Amino acid sequence: MLKHLSISHYALIDELETDWSPGFSVITGETGAGKSIILGAIGLMMGGRADARTIRDGHKKCVVEGIFVPTHPMLRSVLEAHDVDFDESECIVRREVSLNGKSRAFVNDTPVAVGVLKEIAPLLIDVHSQHQNLLLRGEQFLIDTLDSFGELSGDLDKYTLLYKEWKNASARLRQLTQEAEEAEREKDLLTFNLEKLEELAWEEGEQESLEQEQEVLSHAEEIKQSLLEATACIQSDETDVLHLLRRAAEAVNRIAAHLPGVEEEAKRLEEARIEIDDIQNSLLLHADKVEFNPARLDFVQERLNAVYQLEQKHHVSTDADLLALGREWKEKLDQMETAGDEIEKLSRQIQAQQQRLTEEAATLSKKRKLAAKGLTDKLAELLHTLGMPHVSLDFRIEPSELLRENGADKISLWFSANKDIPLREVGEIASGGEIARVMLALKSILSKSGRMPCIVFDEIDTGVSGKMAGSMAEVMKLTSEHCQVICITHLPQIAAAGAHHYKVFKSEDETGTHSHISLLSEEERVHEIATILSGAELSEAALENARTLLRHN
Repeated sequence: MLKHLSISHYALIDELETDWSPGFSVITGETGAGKSIILGAIGLMMGGRADARTIRDGHKKCVVEGIFVPTHPMLRSVLEAHDVDFDESECIVRREVSLNGKSRAFVNDTPVAVGVLKEIAPLLIDVHSQHQNLLLRGEQFLIDTLDSFGELSGDLDKYTLLYKEWKNASARLRQLTQEAEEAEREKDLLTFNLEKLEELAWEEGEQESLEQEQEVLSHAEEIKQSLLEATACIQSDETDVLHLLRRAAEAVNRIAAHLPGVEEEAKRLEEARIEIDDIQNSLLLHADKVEFNPARLDFVQERLNAVYQLEQKHHVSTDADLLALGREWKEKLDQMETAGDEIEKLSRQIQAQQQRLTEEAATLSKKRKLAAKGLTDKLAELLHTLGMPHVSLDFRIEPSELLRENGADKISLWFSANKDIPLREVGEIASGGEIARVMLALKSILSKSGRMPCIVFDEIDTGVSGKMAGSMAEVMKLTSEHCQVICITHLPQIAAAGAHHYKVFKSEDETGTHSHISLLSEEERVHEIATILSGAELSEAALENARTLLRHN
């Protein structure tokens, strides 16, 4: 139920703070006082469209916050699914809209997407406005109504899970079939490409190794000559760098006894001689390995040309990429071998799922028909008290051609308010007032399930008067025994039936027009109901009539 509502800088509302009580509350006020504004704020809070134009002039944002007592059995699981903490004592929902049109939403001080507000809204509050009467014509509403009345949520959840598994498997089968068809078209090409690559017997990294070898073989004479020239500079008939370094080291060692500290230089000269000797030996080894081999060069060039052609053909630049392509081709060809088996296995699985799904749909349909009979009887009984003594109703449940997410039923509500008028679909035959009473009766019956913590009726009594108004008030009072009921009304009979009476009114000052709401005292209620009865000029008769209405409730 709604425990507290706070609205800041929304339309004509500057600041509004209202506590709400369990049971039956009524809201009255002159046309244009701001009753619809309050409903608009509640709609925004529960995920409605954000519009910067609703922000009161002179302010940067509007804020709507509601504190609810969480009683719906599904609320905990829904909040926890969105990583929102659940508090057994209260659920705080807040929506903020800025001048740039952007909005933020919070549940229990946790930021959430607006979609989360829309998901939890039915678990906290049901706002019944005149346009909601059109839902009676909607198949999904009728299905939800029967499932709620028949307490079929468990059956529906079981069916829905199977349905999703079946749809996912069917989508997977379509994907596999499409992939198999595409793969079959390219099978010959894949086989040819793989054979060409396998014929080459290429190893990863071979390209870099052969390119280096090609570079050496192509310049073998130049390389060998340069290496031998370098070694000749170190030691030849004309020069002997190693011998000269040895003599230099010996000369320095001879004076070491007379010049302390030169031992280090002698040591470095010896190390230089050893290093140069090692360099010379390495150069000679390189020179020995290098030889001009035209046959080997031809082989290397041919092998490289072969791999270059394949790389160019398949738009890759390295042998690693080419070999990766080869592995991909092989994997695809292997999959082609197993795809048929997988498709056949999945097809059998889908057939079994569809059979089981059809059985579950039939069970769900059977239980809906039982629920429809019970609901029809209760609806007719309640509508008799709402001025339809000859009403006839029939939930018609027929099989649909396809399995759907909510079962395999096509459901419509057929209706007649008079004895001699045949039943027709409710949207075709019922008047606006009749549909409003059917919806009121439905909400009253469904409230007993405990899944409607708070119902707000927005002028559901439009076009109703006299005895009928009293009957509607009595139904709302009975409904409020099972859930919180808030009704915006223009009728004195309904206003007098409420346990709590709020008035919406406007005031004006130098800053503009402001909407307010206040909880009326007993004496204030008398004057408000008398005003509804007689207009602006209060008479003693109107006041006495108002007191009489209140006493009888």
